[in-house]
Amino acid sequence: MTSFLSSLDLLLFAVLPYVAVVTFVTAAIARYTCRPYSVTSLSAQFLETKQHFWGSVPFHYGIMGVLTGHLVGFFIPKTLLLWNSHPIRLYVLEITGFALATLALFGMINMIARRINDPKSRVVTSITDWMLFTLIVIQICTGIFTALFHGWGSSWFASSASPYLWSLVKLSPDISYIAPMPWMVKVHVAGAFLMIGIIPRTRLMHFLVAPIPYLWRKPQIVRWYADRSKR
Repeated sequence: MTSFLSSLDLLLFAVLPYVAVVTFVTAAIARYTCRPYSVTSLSAQFLETKQHFWGSVPFHYGIMGVLTGHLVGFFIPKTLLLWNSHPIRLYVLEITGFALATLALFGMINMIARRINDPKSRVVTSITDWMLFTLIVIQICTGIFTALFHGWGSSWFASSASPYLWSLVKLSPDISYIAPMPWMVKVHVAGAFLMIGIIPRTRLMHFLVAPIPYLWRKPQIVRWYADRSKR
């Protein structure tokens, strides 16, 4: 049993990360080269606005806040640990992260409900999109579970997850940082790599290109027309 778990850890945390990154890069290049106009969120916001707002806005704000926290722990772990050395600051950071994750989950549930209930939104939702939505929900739920039952995640992320991720960057994976972690944390980490691998086949691909054209494209002029005779 111990040998099986060791092999599983090796597969999930030393092999899967590289498979996910290679898949991401090759699939993203292939899609943007061969099907550039498919790189879109396929938004149906023009069909209805209220539920779209309560799904998209909370999710994006929540998930961007959570990802920012992860990036801080990855790039400046010592600074994060120094911040957490004061109990009040640690509590503030942990509560903020929990609140942002809950906000993202609330938005994601609304987005899924919208795509289930609205026929026009359901038509433009592919199987891989549903897979992505499932993975996102799992990621958020495992993150919230970890925050509730394996506290001070920001500290152990900076002290254990960050060195592990940097070992991957250096092409010398050291899974000794991850192997002792609780199984829920391992699910969370493995799920992140699975998401990276599947992104190029889903609507989430648009985050790689959507903001970039705004840097050089000509200003967009929008004119509103109204029938003044009805006023």
